[in-house]
Amino acid sequence: MYRAGHLGVSLLVVLPVAVVLVLAGRPDLAVLGEVCVLSVASLPDVDHELPLVSHRGVTHTVWFALSIGFGFAAVGWVLGGRVTTPRSAELAVAGFGFGTLGICAHLLGDVLTPTGITPLWPLSRRTVTFDLVRAKNPVANYGLLGVGVFATAAAVVLTP
Repeated sequence: MYRAGHLGVSLLVVLPVAVVLVLAGRPDLAVLGEVCVLSVASLPDVDHELPLVSHRGVTHTVWFALSIGFGFAAVGWVLGGRVTTPRSAELAVAGFGFGTLGICAHLLGDVLTPTGITPLWPLSRRTVTFDLVRAKNPVANYGLLGVGVFATAAAVVLTP
């Protein structure tokens, strides 16, 4: 997937969580989740710019997803600590969840392509792919973005 496709997949993946948070009376966390997930939508593709790091290698694993989640958790803990300790724990948990979810959304987008990913590398070299669309397919990329934007807009209008 290209950036547009990854943004669309990210919107679709975070949407159910955001709707549940809004219905639970936490629209603040829903918006924070959207921002966090979208902010890392293309982060695993930083491997294009890193020497000695292969594309769809270490940055396309569950370990990378968890490390980003822990990084977001640390930021949530520090920022939440400016208010009260329970707020720190809440933001740390939200940060971990949304950071990890954001990278997993990217991985899901890449699983749609023939190349796929090896999500458990180096423990397993098994490639996971649904082989549905080529990564550079503009219809797939912009179609996913359109569906993600439409679904998000519909949820904003329909969620009380």
